[in-house]
Amino acid sequence: MFGRLILEINQAGLSWHTILNKSQSIREAYYNYNIEFVAGLNENDVEKLLGNKGVIRHKGKIHAIIFNAQQIVELQKKHGSFYEWVKEKGEITLEEWTKVFKKKFKFVGKEIVSEFLKGSGFIEGAHEKSCPVFNKL
Repeated sequence: MFGRLILEINQAGLSWHTILNKSQSIREAYYNYNIEFVAGLNENDVEKLLGNKGVIRHKGKIHAIIFNAQQIVELQKKHGSFYEWVKEKGEITLEEWTKVFKKKFKFVGKEIVSEFLKGSGFIEGAHEKSCPVFNKL
């Protein structure tokens, strides 16, 4: 789920095609989406990412990803996992989801939250009811 959030944040203002073309480089640059590792990145690491042509080189997005990893580490301590934290919220509206995410994370507007939740199967949209992802939640 952390990887999905990274991709959605990076996609903001860009085409999904651009993100798909860079997805493997993004995965590698963020240490295979290792939350603890990303949470520990510093300004030297940010500068390296800004120089990496394989990723989206937007300082605000990079800082948000690191901050969000730190937030997820805290969520894991309290809730067991990022997934469980989201699942515990139950069925709430997109507006409520957006408020919840904005209180906890950075660079998460309504569209990013919507696409993240749809793509993760928490709200309808990206998966049909017959899809295994939709039905596992």
